[in-house]
Amino acid sequence: MSRSLKKGPYIDSKLLNKVLKAQETHSGRVVKTWSRRSTIIPEMVGITLAVHNGRKFVPVFVSENMVGHK
Repeated sequence: MSRSLKKGPYIDSKLLNKVLKAQETHSGRVVKTWSRRSTIIPEMVGITLAVHNGRKFVPVFVSENMVGHK
């Protein structure tokens, strides 16, 4: 079941703060996150996220065609 359009996409506030900080500093650092439920937004394009899979962090480079997915 999809999320209502009036609610908007879910993104963890701590993840959003880390992404915005990485965008403004233009650092090539990897952003670590445990939030697998967050939706990818356009501000994340070009950033490498290290997503925790329960055992280790898996690096994921975010591209334009990933926007809207989790």
